[in-house]
Amino acid sequence: MSRKTDMMTALERRQPATAVPIWEIEFHAWDSASGRHVVLGREFERLTPEEQERAMRANAEIIADVSREFQFSAVTGPASYWNQAPGELAYYVLPDETRFRQFELLRKTADDLALIGNSGGVLGANYSMEFCVKLFEAPEEIDQLARRAMEFGVGQARQYRDLGADAVFAAADIADNSGPFFNPEQMKRFILPYLNEWAERCKAMGLHTILHSDGKLTKYLDAIAETAVDALQAVDPVAGMDMKESRRIAGDRLCLCGNIDCGLLLRATPEQVYGATRDLLVSCKAGGCLALGASNAVQPQVPMENYRAMIGAWKDHGQY
Repeated sequence: MSRKTDMMTALERRQPATAVPIWEIEFHAWDSASGRHVVLGREFERLTPEEQERAMRANAEIIADVSREFQFSAVTGPASYWNQAPGELAYYVLPDETRFRQFELLRKTADDLALIGNSGGVLGANYSMEFCVKLFEAPEEIDQLARRAMEFGVGQARQYRDLGADAVFAAADIADNSGPFFNPEQMKRFILPYLNEWAERCKAMGLHTILHSDGKLTKYLDAIAETAVDALQAVDPVAGMDMKESRRIAGDRLCLCGNIDCGLLLRATPEQVYGATRDLLVSCKAGGCLALGASNAVQPQVPMENYRAMIGAWKDHGQY
């Protein structure tokens, strides 16, 4: 059985035959893991078309090689441009006209891995005063925003499907460390119906679907598990989400992905990372419905000895 099969089986909410799959929603440590350089964002923009094509081919080789070294079951392709802070472009991005070409090259280079695209499709929290006022005074406008986000996500998913994607995810932070952004009535109106429709329409194309959200989502975990979405990524330990408790609530209705604290990967010792990973796997792997990874992007500053400690714990405790 291949690592890709492990991921697809987990997304089907069954126990893989060989091991808990490893998938990072975004891995940003390609350079330090490989000793080579992945060209993205503004640096990529400055290249000629011929240089861009060579860079994308080299990117695909590096991403595939590192993914195989760490025995990933799946890998995410670069996203479109977005700012991780005001005026600060995110790391794992490419211009729209080239990110699908990079995805195509990844599919050809890493056919042994499940390939996952960031399609969007779900409205996330917006802390602007205008948005918050509209939630109460013009809810029909929020309906329109949610509908447009969902339709856009379906269109993006179709493009990824045509390039050989196995799954897509919608990154929509609907909670923070204090709890959900939306109240129950707002969740029922603006989030859950569109999440369900996006997932159903993507699944009709043959794609598995994943919701990513940071924050404390325990209150709504049961409702999310009742939609057509296959998996939830983050299970944010910084916000107090416990993987064991989340598994109890979701049962076999959701594959839960992540939960290794990004701060732990950055600042802890390899022994501490190994211990946390071991504990998660031992307590939560039975029955499947689990994918191992960081709770969010693996940052470039993560010491490789720490990341390899996570992989070492998986080798010792992540097998079925």
